[in-house]
Amino acid sequence: MSLDDHAEELASNLGVDKEEVKADLENLVSYSVPMDEAKQSLRRKYGDGGGGSDGPSEVSVADIETDDGNVTVTGTVLTRGKRSIRYQGEENVIYEGRIADQTGVIDYTAWAEVDFSPGDTVTLGNAGVREWEGEPELNINESTTVAHADETLDVAYEVGGDADLIDVLVGDRGVNVEARVVEVESRTIDGRDGETDILSGVLGDETARLPFTDWDPHPEVEEGADLRVENAYVREYRGVPSVNVSEFSTVEALARDVDVSAAAPRMDVGDAIESGGVYDVELVGNVIAVRDGSGLIQRCPECGRVIQKGQCRTHGDVDGEDDLRVKAILDDGTGSVTAVLDEELTETVYGGDIEDAREQAREAMDQEVVADTIRENVVGREYRVRGHLSVDEYGANLDASEFEQSADEPADRAAELIREVVA
Repeated sequence: MSLDDHAEELASNLGVDKEEVKADLENLVSYSVPMDEAKQSLRRKYGDGGGGSDGPSEVSVADIETDDGNVTVTGTVLTRGKRSIRYQGEENVIYEGRIADQTGVIDYTAWAEVDFSPGDTVTLGNAGVREWEGEPELNINESTTVAHADETLDVAYEVGGDADLIDVLVGDRGVNVEARVVEVESRTIDGRDGETDILSGVLGDETARLPFTDWDPHPEVEEGADLRVENAYVREYRGVPSVNVSEFSTVEALARDVDVSAAAPRMDVGDAIESGGVYDVELVGNVIAVRDGSGLIQRCPECGRVIQKGQCRTHGDVDGEDDLRVKAILDDGTGSVTAVLDEELTETVYGGDIEDAREQAREAMDQEVVADTIRENVVGREYRVRGHLSVDEYGANLDASEFEQSADEPADRAAELIREVVA
């Protein structure tokens, strides 16, 4: 059935003008509202609750599920962000953030400007529910009413969006951070509107470091600057959270210096994996194995991928370039990751450079002897590893920037463990 047919049927049932219904229906559908949900919204708008109901009953946040059609919910606005997206070939400005009640917290997206700010307690009537990354999200559209509540709610969540970098998560919207620009570079990319200039680099504060992208380069963003960035959103970049600054973000110089820690936060492997990815982290564990694909390897000169028997998956038959790499499985009892060491770090644990590895492989007439030597040097020993942790469907991988034998004394660690247990 076409949209025109849906509009005609609905207008006939409701006894209202077809063109008016059609315009409303087209608008809701353009915002990705499912047809059945859009029609139900218009039944409520024009006075037919569809079965005698005056509208969706009010529910708690914790009871909202992805297959709910429309709900009414009262909560406190935690954050309110603003950015532009491209939808069906057109630019749309959306408002997004989180809202919470005493039972839980949920994301929302509004397709037009909303009359509320962080800290306000509001009742959203007839809000749509859609699934976003496996979780329910409120969809505020033309059929949603917004009413300010007289009483405030006591919610167990921070209001306003201020966050330390260590607490920033993929999917956050309306985030505010205070950080130093540790690294920054200007790049020209092939964006959705052609060549686009952006800034990218690394932000740091007292708790962590994270990559960032400024899609509308702000003059305040320069290396060494201490800044407050408001209304940022967070995406995943190579398995870790990345702070995104848009044309709607505000960037201001801070009156204070941000103390960026030279050390990375140390975490248990299990906690690091559970976080979904950490840009700069320190793990300590035992190397229990060195995976295949370690030692002396060959890479494609075009794309840098590891090749097998002279074959690149993208470029076919190529003359590979020699490289050294280690893929070491690190385990601390709470979980395991694959620590990937580049040529420089591999030379350290191998005890030689690429020419030494070539010579050993020629003498043995077997390239695998290089990996065997590395195994003898590292397996069974405890290491402190620092780097960028990414977690995806293929597992947890730590792109190592430091790889050193642990200097921790077992007796001191045992004493600390006993103190924790006793406490």
